[in-house]
Amino acid sequence: MILPETRLICFSPTLTSLKVGKAIAQGTGAPRHTTLDLTRTAQEDEIVLSSDLLAVIVVPVYGGQVAPTAFVRLQRIRAHGTPAVLVVVYGNRDYDGALRELDGLARMLGFVPVAAATFVGEHSYSTAQWPVAAGRPDNADLEQAAEFGRAVTRKLATVSTLDALPPLEVGNIQRPRQPFLGRFLFIRDLVRLRRSGQPMPQVPTVDPERCTHCGACVRLCPVGAIAPGDELHTDASICIRCCACVKGCPMEARRFDTPFSRMLSTRFPEPKANHTLL
Repeated sequence: MILPETRLICFSPTLTSLKVGKAIAQGTGAPRHTTLDLTRTAQEDEIVLSSDLLAVIVVPVYGGQVAPTAFVRLQRIRAHGTPAVLVVVYGNRDYDGALRELDGLARMLGFVPVAAATFVGEHSYSTAQWPVAAGRPDNADLEQAAEFGRAVTRKLATVSTLDALPPLEVGNIQRPRQPFLGRFLFIRDLVRLRRSGQPMPQVPTVDPERCTHCGACVRLCPVGAIAPGDELHTDASICIRCCACVKGCPMEARRFDTPFSRMLSTRFPEPKANHTLL
């Protein structure tokens, strides 16, 4: 099968998933590349995809699951036997059941998964003081993503129809290395945190001395939690704590101070590897 188009479908508030997805899509070498970015669009129009293109679906992992907003917005799509590459991007701890969740959703929507991958991206809670996979995906990650795209094309070229491919079992992908001590200490920290009753931050804080009301945070927010002209406030009932506004503020006026930054940085300092499944 030689497919004329690769369609990247992504949800990527802080651009890590988008970078990985673009590298995979370009690596396929398809004559045509298009992107369906679900990050800042909540429109309800149904999107129909045919079987004569390759979909590359890339989403971030939030708390071991597909980002809930991405999960909802993906349901606008109706595929008709569209071959799909499924990718989850996680912040160096674990993606838990996210890849299986994405696989189940993709099949329900009419996609036919032909390959899968788990990539590491800088965690939304990463800070200068408490870095968590800072700078990832880096150049090596993106080259691995591009090679994965090339491998997908080689795989599809060996068959004339998708029916000739054995079913993809995402559970066969290699799991990330999880040192026992780090996992144990993280769980211990989590239990202590919950027992302490310490209130968790629900939205980023804003330094009014730094904020210039430029509106960058308004444009970056994927769920409209920041109103134009009211940039000092974030609607806690809407905010998904993706930290796009924090990382994208040109004046560094926004912060999201959560104890999870320290916990993730100290308990999972070893860079995780990316894994692919064909």
